[in-house]
Amino acid sequence: MTSKVQDPQGDPLSEAVAQRVRRHFDDLLEARGYQADAAQRAAIEQLGDWLETLLGGRSGWFRRPPAGVYLWGGVGRGKSFVMDAFFAAAPVAGKRRVHFHAFLQELQQRMQDFAGQSDPLARVARELAGQVQLLCFDEFHVHDIGDAMLLGRLLKVLVEEGVGLVCTSNYRPDRLCPNPLYRERFKPAIALIEKRFSVLSLDGGEDYRQRATALEAWGSYHWPQPDDGGALIRQRLGLGEQALYDQVLEVNHHPLRVHAYEGRRAWLDFTELFATPRSASDYLWLIEHFPQMAVGGLGPLGDYPSDVSQRFLNFIDIAYDRALHLQLYASVALEQLAEGGKAVDFARTLSRLRQLGRVPLVAAPSAADSPGAEAESNLTPNCGVPT
Repeated sequence: MTSKVQDPQGDPLSEAVAQRVRRHFDDLLEARGYQADAAQRAAIEQLGDWLETLLGGRSGWFRRPPAGVYLWGGVGRGKSFVMDAFFAAAPVAGKRRVHFHAFLQELQQRMQDFAGQSDPLARVARELAGQVQLLCFDEFHVHDIGDAMLLGRLLKVLVEEGVGLVCTSNYRPDRLCPNPLYRERFKPAIALIEKRFSVLSLDGGEDYRQRATALEAWGSYHWPQPDDGGALIRQRLGLGEQALYDQVLEVNHHPLRVHAYEGRRAWLDFTELFATPRSASDYLWLIEHFPQMAVGGLGPLGDYPSDVSQRFLNFIDIAYDRALHLQLYASVALEQLAEGGKAVDFARTLSRLRQLGRVPLVAAPSAADSPGAEAESNLTPNCGVPT
């Protein structure tokens, strides 16, 4: 017996849930000229079957249905594409797709509404459970104790409340929290994922982003940064006569100095952005206000303390997810950027940076740097799912 439920608009579905998910995935592949590999195909099949079971309330006599699906694999293996296709097809009115950093910021803000009450985190989790039936969590990873404590307890309550969860990650569950200083405190969450989730490995062995660099470009990477007082950056960013220079902005009640800004464009410095402790909410604020941004002064990550490198990686995570049009100006070529670096997770960041159009020894701006300009594609049809 197949499960047939209503779509988010309330109309009865004409096809089973799993069939609907598979069809939508195939439609997206055809529209983009991609061909799924075996691991991606298996993942969408299992996601569709799991959702059909969840929505239909079907389970065995002695076994509860999985609380969620945990999809992990290396960078560029198609995890986000698979999850996004699944999310779009899911016939659930109360559903959300969230990114790691933005969701943690939201969680902390919502907890403030219950300040002074017992267990604010559990209250927020139950409030969230009353709003969503399906939560898709992209880029799940744990690098500090605050994240570990929040995510561990949040998952427990959401599972108890019956929210269906889908997570994508670069890490298999037992490697989610590599820092030994607080790994013990995250072990219960790892055990919960391993016991209550279907854990799928999505690893076709190739980073498909490498095939789609020109098509997927979301900005540009320039090296070496010219010693021209910023003239090239001003020109490429399109700063005009109305630009304000050497300004101090108030970002979430903290000062941040910018070289210049005009309208929705800003020119910032690497040291100012990352050498001072800043939160994900600061980067979210900046990207919201300045969707076109140039960041100069970037050197090899090994030249910086690990916390500075980690903040840069967090920024790239957020910028990529929020479709920032980014220009990076560095002293070294991209492949030398990570030399000597101690930050965790640089492989994922490097995969994303490789999608920037690389511009060595820049002398004059090109049309590809104009916001919204489309790079010429060297992507061949049927090459796999790149993200």
